[in-house]
Amino acid sequence: MTLISMMDPTFLAAILSPALPLSAFAAIMLLFRQCPRVSARLSIAAVTGSLMCALFLLIRHGDALTPVVFSRPWMISDAIQIPIGFMLDPLNLLMLTIVTGISCLVQIYSLGYMAGDPGFARYYAYMSLFAWAMISLVLAPSLFQLYVFWELVGLASYLLIGFWFEKFSASRAGKKAFVMTRLGDAAFLLGLMIILVHVGNLEITTLNGPEPLPGMSPGLITLVALLIFGGIIGKSAQFPLLTWLPDAMEGPTPVSALLHSATMVAAGVYLLARLFPFFSLSTTAMTVCLAVGTISMLMASTMALVSRDIKQVWAYSTISQLGFMLMGLGAGGYVAGVFHLTTHAAFKALLFLCSGVFIHALGTNDMVAIGQAGGRRMRLPIVCMTLGAASLAGLPPFSGFFSKELILSALAGQTNPLWLTAGLAGAFLTAYYAFRLIFMILIQPSGPDSKPAHTGDHHPRDRHSETWMAIPLVILTTLTLVLGFAEHPLDRFLTAAGHGLVDAVDGSTWVPYAGMGLALAGVVLAWMEFGRANVPRIGFVERLPAVANFFRERWYLDHLYQNILERVVDNGLARLCAKNDDQVIDGAIHGLSSATVSVSRMLGILQAGTIQSRLLIIFTVLVLLALYFFV
Repeated sequence: MTLISMMDPTFLAAILSPALPLSAFAAIMLLFRQCPRVSARLSIAAVTGSLMCALFLLIRHGDALTPVVFSRPWMISDAIQIPIGFMLDPLNLLMLTIVTGISCLVQIYSLGYMAGDPGFARYYAYMSLFAWAMISLVLAPSLFQLYVFWELVGLASYLLIGFWFEKFSASRAGKKAFVMTRLGDAAFLLGLMIILVHVGNLEITTLNGPEPLPGMSPGLITLVALLIFGGIIGKSAQFPLLTWLPDAMEGPTPVSALLHSATMVAAGVYLLARLFPFFSLSTTAMTVCLAVGTISMLMASTMALVSRDIKQVWAYSTISQLGFMLMGLGAGGYVAGVFHLTTHAAFKALLFLCSGVFIHALGTNDMVAIGQAGGRRMRLPIVCMTLGAASLAGLPPFSGFFSKELILSALAGQTNPLWLTAGLAGAFLTAYYAFRLIFMILIQPSGPDSKPAHTGDHHPRDRHSETWMAIPLVILTTLTLVLGFAEHPLDRFLTAAGHGLVDAVDGSTWVPYAGMGLALAGVVLAWMEFGRANVPRIGFVERLPAVANFFRERWYLDHLYQNILERVVDNGLARLCAKNDDQVIDGAIHGLSSATVSVSRMLGILQAGTIQSRLLIIFTVLVLLALYFFV
C-alpha cells in the first residue's frame, strides 16, 4: 500500500474527479436553474474534467503494484476506526474511467435528446449529482464510505428515473426502484455492522488482505458475504429483486443508458469484484452468487423474448448480462466478470442511445411501430444498433464475443456442468431476442400489425439536435469494435498486483465455438421468424400463449409481491398495528382518562360549595368517630 501527501498531483486529481460534478450540481441548483444552456455547459465541462482526471490517474498509476491510498480518520470510538479518503488500484482506475467516460458521452447526447424540455437545467443538475455519487463510490477506501455513496447513488437514480414526475407511471417507477433497492441495502448495512464489531474497521485492503480476518470464523464470513450480496442483488436488479429495473425505463432514455451501462446497476457487480478475495474465502457465498446470477440471466432472457418495448428489451438484457457477470465472478473468473462489465458498458450504452434516436424522432417505444414508421431509413442509428446487438449476442469480432467467451470458459472449469449449460442457453437466447428486435425494425411487415404497446418519451423535435446525438454513437460503436482486443492487456493490468485474483478458467478449446455456434443459431432463428418476407412474425415462444403471457407478466413476480404486500403488510401487519393502536394504546389512554374523570367527579363533590353538603359530611364523620371510640 502506497501513501501519498496532499501536495501530490495524484491527490489533486483524485479530489477533483468527484469535486467537479458536485460543484456543478451546487452551482446549477443555486444559481443557474433558469439558465438551461449555462447549466448544460457547466455540467458537461465538470464531467469532462473528471474524465481527464481519471485518464491522468490511469496513466500515472496503471502499473502500480500496490494500491495508492490517502485516508484520514473520520470517526474513532475505542478500537473502532472509520477513515475517509480514496484508494486507487487497477480495478477502480478502470471503473473510474468507464464511469466518467460514459457519463460524459451521455451528457453530450442529452444536449440533443433533452433539448426544449422544461426541466433541462434540473436534468443536468441531477446528472452531475449522479456522477459525483458514483465517482465517490468507486474511489472509496472503506466499505462505510462506499455505503454512504451507494445510498446517494440510489437517491440520484430515484430523481432521474422519476424525472418526469408529472406522469404517475414515472413517479411510481422511481418509488419502486428506491424501495426495492433499499431491501437489499438493509442486508448490506447489517453485514457492515457485523464486520465493524468483529474486525474493528471496514477498510477494503484489510478485508481483501492475505492475512486471516481476526475474530471472524468461516461461518461468520459466509454470513457477512451473503448479507453484502443482498445489497448487490438489490442494486444490480438480480433475482428476486429484478422487477424494478424494467419499470425504470420511465425515465429519459439517456438516463437509462447511464444507469444500465456503467453506473447504478453495475455498482453491484463492481462491489463483488471489489471484495472478490473476501468472497473467495467462502465457497458457499460464491456458489450462491453463481446460482443467483444464473437464475437472473435465464429469467430476464425469457422476459425479453416477448416484449415489444425497445427500452424494456434492453433493460431485460441488462439484468441478463449482469447475471452473466455474476456467473463469471461466482465461478472464480475475476478478469472474465470485470472484462464483461467493461465491454457491456460500451455496447449497452450504444444500444440505449440508438434507441433514443428512434424514440426522439418517431415518438414511440414500440419496435413494431418504429419499423412501420421507417426506422430502418435512419441509417446511423440502425447500423450502430445492429453492431451493438451483435456485440450483445456475442458474435465475433465484436467485444461482447471475447468477454462472454471468457465467462463461458470460467463456467467450463466448474465441476457441475449445469452452470455451463445454463450459460450456453443464455448465449442462444440473448442472440435471439437481440436480433428479433433488429429484424422487427429492419424488415417491413407484409400486413397490418397491432397497436403500438407504449408511447415514447418525446414527440419529434427539430433535426439539428441530432448532431449532438450522433457523436456519442460513433464513439461508442468504435469502442464496441475495439475493446474485445484488449482482453490480454486488461488481464495483465488487473492481475499484475492483487491477492486471489487469478482466474479459474477451463482451457477447453470447444467452449468458444459452442458459444459462437449457439449465438449464430439464435440469430438464424430470429431471421427465420422475423427477418424473412411473408412470415407471420410470431416467435417460437409466442406460439404458446400461456407461456408467452407467463414471461410477459415477468413470471408473475410483481403479482407475488403485490399479494405479499396486501396479505402480510396491509391485511397482516397494518391491521395488527391498527388493532394495537385502537385497543392497547388508545384503550390505555381512554381508560386512564375515564378513571381521571370519575375520580375528579368524586372529589368535586367535596368542593361543591353548599353548606348542607358540608354539614352532612361533618355530621357523618362525627358519628363514625363516636361509634369508633365509645362503642
